[in-house]
Amino acid sequence: MKIRTALTLKNTGVTATVFLLCMILIYLVSEQTRDKTFFRDLKSEGITKAHLFLADQVDARIMQSIYLNNRKFINEVEVAVYTTDFQMLYHDAIQNDIIKETQEMINDILRKKEIEFHIGKYQGVGMVYPYRGKEYIVTAAAYDGYGYDNLIGLQKTLFILFIVGLSLLFITGYFLARVSLQPIRNIVNEAETITASQIDRRLPVKNEKDELGELSTAFNALLNRLEVSFNSQRMFVSNVSHELRTPLSALIAELGLSLQKERTTEQYRYAMQNMLQDARRMTRLIDGLLNLAKADYRKEEISMRDVRLDELLLDVRELILRAHPEYHIDLLFGQEEADDDRLITTMGNPYLLNIAFSNLIENNCKYSGNNTSSVQISFWDRWTIIHLSDNGIGMSEIDKQNLFTLFYRGEDEKIVEGHGIGMALSQKIIRLHGGEIAVHSERGEGTTFVVKLPHV
Repeated sequence: MKIRTALTLKNTGVTATVFLLCMILIYLVSEQTRDKTFFRDLKSEGITKAHLFLADQVDARIMQSIYLNNRKFINEVEVAVYTTDFQMLYHDAIQNDIIKETQEMINDILRKKEIEFHIGKYQGVGMVYPYRGKEYIVTAAAYDGYGYDNLIGLQKTLFILFIVGLSLLFITGYFLARVSLQPIRNIVNEAETITASQIDRRLPVKNEKDELGELSTAFNALLNRLEVSFNSQRMFVSNVSHELRTPLSALIAELGLSLQKERTTEQYRYAMQNMLQDARRMTRLIDGLLNLAKADYRKEEISMRDVRLDELLLDVRELILRAHPEYHIDLLFGQEEADDDRLITTMGNPYLLNIAFSNLIENNCKYSGNNTSSVQISFWDRWTIIHLSDNGIGMSEIDKQNLFTLFYRGEDEKIVEGHGIGMALSQKIIRLHGGEIAVHSERGEGTTFVVKLPHV
């Protein structure tokens, strides 16, 4: 079921319920008004007949004859007059006797002075009527045919109004729902035109303050993020293809050149060393890409545990020195000793943190004149702070701005080999652990990375 149909049905149902309740209330109020009005008419008719009888203005037989003749054509009121000791003085039709008075009823009338009651479809009243110093009991009863006929007419009118009103409500509700939801239909039509080749298109926003404007704005923001991600992915694929093609092309060229003719052992050895170097470049690139993919996991998908950063840095130092014996890594722990081990312990993944700090330290060593990195650990407030410094060539402003951009190679790329993955990977890992990373560098004055990680 479409939204406009559901809205129409719900709106019609709610309105119809309210409409029906109002009609029921109108009917009940009309019935109550009819009931009270007829009781008042009964009292008036009963007093009139009782006065005519007691004043001897009309003979009792004539009054009875008039009653019997009138009741054939109209709902005539049947009146009876009694003394206070239950002696009947007059009755319009004793053989009919609608009320059938009893001693208990007479006593009740004397006690209350006036009563109203229903006898089947008839209404009746009983009252004390004083005349010339004496009290008499007067009862009157009749069927309110005229009033009930009006109620039946009212029922038919209300029923017709309900059916007609319900139909009009459904039609107008459907039309209003269609008009109200037309902007959403327009948004859907516009969204269907946005494809991968036209991802730069956006939905029109007519009014930013209404709900549809907020929906379009949120959808446009989503498209912005998707466009950035899409372009990044496209650039990522392009850069990866380029980076992999270079060592592969070199490897193929070297193999082809070696097979063209017979060569000496030294020449084969030299060719194999070049091929090994290209293969290692590919291995480092693939490792970097795999680690980058792991850094893109959500935090809840990664195994976390307490990691002592001083011990982690010692392990990183050992691994780097094993691979690069020419590097020098100085670990400097702050002057103040941590009384609580938790001040230098963070909740993290040892494997990923090892990669992040390895990249930062190797970057120090590669761009340092004496291949040295100084690593200092300290703590402040809720942070464990690691400074990683070198006294190398430093960075330009452009390099600092693009340092953490994936596949960005700095102005000194010809001096040091790399793929532009390490810094972006380190930043992803640090942020994944709720930390921060910053770089301070000047040309000719070295570079310092400042890493802040929350301690436990």
